[in-house]
Parts: sequence; structure tokens; C-alpha cells
Amino acid sequence: MNIAVLSCKNIKDETCLGCHRCLMGFDKKEGEFARYQGTDAKMRAFLHCGGCPGTSPVLRLVGLKAWMAPMGETIDAVHIGTCLLDNCPHKDTIIQKVKAKAGVEVIEGSHPYRPVQVFGQ
Repeated sequence: MNIAVLSCKNIKDETCLGCHRCLMGFDKKEGEFARYQGTDAKMRAFLHCGGCPGTSPVLRLVGLKAWMAPMGETIDAVHIGTCLLDNCPHKDTIIQKVKAKAGVEVIEGSHPYRPVQVFGQ
């Protein structure tokens, strides 16, 4: 099973450091990635929505499909990144578009590593 994560462009480009939390969650099979415990699932792609207001998530998925085709691979599930779910004012429209066109399971969420608070214990 090949997995892709659709993230928020602003966060991916500006504040998320190497998509570390999604990668860690996937490796540890935590958060929404727990469903892959004991499987041969592979993280194959990270892509973003195209920028506000979610201009091109479907076009970016089409591009990913074309990019993977020469290797004989495809995506079996798309996760909507925690960054997009927690911060995007356009998330409902983006999720609706992706679910309508992806042709594979779309899972809302990725890693569980949200900070409880910024300062303090």
C-alpha cells in the first residue's frame, strides 16, 4: 500500500521542518497512521494543496499520478495532513474536492503530535 500526505502549502514551506512529524508518525504507526500497523505500507509522497485558497490539490494529485506512472506505482490512500486540518480555513472545500476526485480512500489526519501549549510544562 502506497501512502501520500496532502499538506498545507504555507505550513509545509514555512514552518514544518522536513515534514518530520508526519514521517515520525508513519514510522511509529501513530495517529491516523496506526491503521498500517503490521502492513507493508510505504510513505511515497508529500504534496501540498497549491496554496490559498486550496487552488490545486486535485491537479497536484494528477501530477503525482503521472510522476509515479513510469515506475509502475500509484497511491492507494491519501492522508489530509494534520497541518491542513488544524490550520486551514479552506479545509472543508479542499477535503471535499480530494474525496470527490482521488478515487482512493482519503483519511483526515496524519500525525498525533500537536503541542498542548506553547510555553510551560
